[in-house]
Amino acid sequence: MRKTTISTPSAPAAIGTYSQAVRVGDTVYLSGQIGLDPQSMQLAEGIEAQIIRVFDNLKAVVEAAGGTLSDVVKLNIYLTDLAHFAKVNEIMARYFSEPYPARAAVGVKELPRGALVEAEGVLFLA
Repeated sequence: MRKTTISTPSAPAAIGTYSQAVRVGDTVYLSGQIGLDPQSMQLAEGIEAQIIRVFDNLKAVVEAAGGTLSDVVKLNIYLTDLAHFAKVNEIMARYFSEPYPARAAVGVKELPRGALVEAEGVLFLA
């Protein structure tokens, strides 16, 4: 199978040697998104704004791949403070409905650019 890269100006440009997403067959692998504004490339202020921006960025990449958030089958969320886990759940409920994707939430020491949250996932387009 051939792999195809997915890119959209509606999500932050890659800040390293990676693609926003890569599609192989019906599966799209979404690179990690932090709370960067795609226009200014500045980090949103505060945990709530960063979580919202992360999901907006993921949504933009998913749509560029030809899907919707309901096509996401797996999410991994990384938090520098697991005390924000409930806030992630609260905001995630605005973007996803049942059946929810499988998910992991992991506490990490640091994230790129001093971000407080990052999320990446897998999308299945049938």
